[in-house]
Amino acid sequence: MFFRKKISYNNQDLNSIIKACASDDPNAQRELVTLYYVYASKICRLYGKSEEECDEMINDGFLKVLNNIHKYDYSKAFKGWMRAIFINSCIDYYRKYYQKNNVVSLELIHDVEVNTDIISTLSAEELMSLVTRLPDSCRIVFILYVIDGYKHHEIGELLGIQEGTSKSNLRDARIKLKKLIFNEYGEHTFIPYSKKVDHD
Repeated sequence: MFFRKKISYNNQDLNSIIKACASDDPNAQRELVTLYYVYASKICRLYGKSEEECDEMINDGFLKVLNNIHKYDYSKAFKGWMRAIFINSCIDYYRKYYQKNNVVSLELIHDVEVNTDIISTLSAEELMSLVTRLPDSCRIVFILYVIDGYKHHEIGELLGIQEGTSKSNLRDARIKLKKLIFNEYGEHTFIPYSKKVDHD
């Protein structure tokens, strides 16, 4: 059986830790998890609906990071590389447990005008508390598009849906969010994606 040779590392040097992780050093792996646990948690809490789901996404994400760390390109930012893996891990979880039962029919989506010129008075925490109440298909598309900056064709590839379905789910998410905000905060409060320019 082949074993990678363990190498010493400097816990003050990220590249050194990454190289040791690539050699399957358990101490370096624990060091990396400790360094990025909070960052990973923030990503997973966008996509998970409960602490249990978030914990599972975090565990799955770190497992994929460590299993693929030998592929990391040191010329690129490690956080960006890791974030992409965690997002894909969260999407895998969604597709496994939710997607089949959360398809939004295009016939159910109505053309409702959403004001796109109002500056929001909601904090990020207030917005995300409302986002978690959206249907899963709308919530995932909203997060991928508005927060993580994916384009609709990329979302379609990630979720295995048509680009048009991604656009419709985003529109439906915005409509439902506006209704939630109206119910929670009153008619003069609006959502912060209002000044966002569409990627497509």
